[in-house]
Amino acid sequence: MQFHPSTVQSQTATPLGTVRLAASPTGLCGLWFDGQRHLPAQLDGPEAWAQAPDHPLLQEAAAQLLQYLRGERQHFDLPLDLAGGTGFQQAVWQALLRIPPGRTTSYGALGREIGRPAAVRAVGAAVGRNPLSLVVPCHRVLGGDGSLTGYAGGLERKAALLRLEGALPSDTKVPA
Repeated sequence: MQFHPSTVQSQTATPLGTVRLAASPTGLCGLWFDGQRHLPAQLDGPEAWAQAPDHPLLQEAAAQLLQYLRGERQHFDLPLDLAGGTGFQQAVWQALLRIPPGRTTSYGALGREIGRPAAVRAVGAAVGRNPLSLVVPCHRVLGGDGSLTGYAGGLERKAALLRLEGALPSDTKVPA
């Protein structure tokens, strides 16, 4: 994943844990839970993006995220920057944006939607590398048999998000 050199970041506390947000000059380009898989190196260390807690887009993204998690919002209304992904990844992420709240799909169905029905594993990898967790709703993708599988932020979070949207019964067991 390539990010614009002028990307900035902030963080916000949520009921599901601390979230790191990143914005490029053209839009929101990152939303990650602390500790999730595939975090960009630029979140910490000597090459870290500048902290910008007062950045208007990052503030709006944090506000909309909290509204979503309180059940007050179903859709995000933010400019997005997905340009750092490959063409294939961008196609998968655009397909994810078309999954309505409260609905789910499978990796195979996503592959068929983008015209790559045999690319189920590649679709899964692109879903896993989605840099905009929740905003680009990768949590709405289930295994072919409807099982909870794969979520870079953890299956407990995936289940919580699906329950919030009414797509998962509250008594559904989360695999260990």
